[in-house]
Amino acid sequence: MDNQNSHTPKSIHGTWSSRWTFILAATGSAVGLGNIWKFPYIAGENGGGAFVLVYLLCIVIVGIPIMMAEVFLGRNARRNPVNAVEVFTRQSGASHNWRYIGVMGVIAGLLIMSFYSVVAGWALHYVFASISGTFTDISAAGSDAFFGGLLGDPKALLGWHSTFTLMTFIIVASGVSKGLGAVAKYMMPFLFLALAVLLVYGFLAGNFKAGVMFLFTPNFSALTGDSILIAMGHAFFTLSLGMGAIMAYGAYMPSSANIGKTILTVGILDTLVALVAGLAIFPIVFANPTIEVGAGPGLLFVSLPIAFGSMPLGLLIGTLFFALVAVAAWSSAVSLIEPAIAWLIENKGWKRIKAAGIVAGCCWLLGLLTVASFGPLAEFKPAWLLYFTPFDFFDFLTSQIMLPLGGVLIALLVAWKAPAALLQKEFGFKSQKTQTLLLFLLRFVSPTLVLLIMAIKLFETLSQLGA
Repeated sequence: MDNQNSHTPKSIHGTWSSRWTFILAATGSAVGLGNIWKFPYIAGENGGGAFVLVYLLCIVIVGIPIMMAEVFLGRNARRNPVNAVEVFTRQSGASHNWRYIGVMGVIAGLLIMSFYSVVAGWALHYVFASISGTFTDISAAGSDAFFGGLLGDPKALLGWHSTFTLMTFIIVASGVSKGLGAVAKYMMPFLFLALAVLLVYGFLAGNFKAGVMFLFTPNFSALTGDSILIAMGHAFFTLSLGMGAIMAYGAYMPSSANIGKTILTVGILDTLVALVAGLAIFPIVFANPTIEVGAGPGLLFVSLPIAFGSMPLGLLIGTLFFALVAVAAWSSAVSLIEPAIAWLIENKGWKRIKAAGIVAGCCWLLGLLTVASFGPLAEFKPAWLLYFTPFDFFDFLTSQIMLPLGGVLIALLVAWKAPAALLQKEFGFKSQKTQTLLLFLLRFVSPTLVLLIMAIKLFETLSQLGA
């Protein structure tokens, strides 16, 4: 490990081989379905360029400060999120009850993994469907029927859910350097290369000018209050905040790496992936007049297969695109369960392969409820689940309560309780103005905006339930 002084703790799991390994691994955690799937369609629904500007501002004032706070807690203690917060409370004199931030984050990661693996399984299914020529000259009705057929086939959903969970287990069971480090060494270069190929394809075969104009020409008349809330919410969720993943990755971060510069780089890369994905997808969309720009989630699994099926080299490019989606999901999934695995290793003394097997197995079992939510439990919406299916309830509980609450509490804990000497040790501030700005964002701006998103979204959801 990179050890600056005798007071710097060592991680029993090992550390990233370099600052750039951490950057790529953390980017892998942040880059997921949200970048490839969600960002293009929410940009499409909210006016394009104006939305992108607001989103970038939110990344800077909401996402990056909280991400820095998470990494700070993780690297300071070199422990899993639960233990990292406990160590910090002893250092700062804060209440021992703050450790429940870490507990909530670990649980949130497991819940998300349980349904994320099912959705990621759709991408795996589409990789093989595309390479087999299923989408060649497919009609809109045929594409819609194909996706509906997948959702209505519990055996297929179970098979892909199991496959994706096994893939994730293999990575995390291999350790920090050989397993999680492989995300940085192999998955991320593939992801960047695939995006580059798709970008070139969009330029050559799609309506690239229309895509660029749509994505970067500000149309403020289309920007509503709800659009701003969506931008703030996506800026928070796209960086994998509030679930302990970044805190766990921070525990493996070299001591010599500057947290501020490193996290800023992660934020830039994550945003670039989202923008390049948009530049790759929108030219293809605009080249096909039958596809709606703001087609919602169906843009990925219903609309794009139609476009790929009718374009030159569509079979090859479609296969590459869905492989990109699957790899992006895979790189995120490993970070979802790493905090729980690290806790079992540190607190129970388990071997990594045993811890990884138990955690992945629990997520797989819990994921059966999501599989069933598209079949036998599709109409199972009891009052104690707030009239949601199990899949929708897990999504609601994590995205609208646990993650934003975790992010707010992490920001407040670090900003108000961290001793000045500890902040200086980990951040290495060269300017008092930089420290003052970070603390101001963490104390007031980031928590206020995240709580605002949380409150409005909760109100909207509960109002819909009441209706």
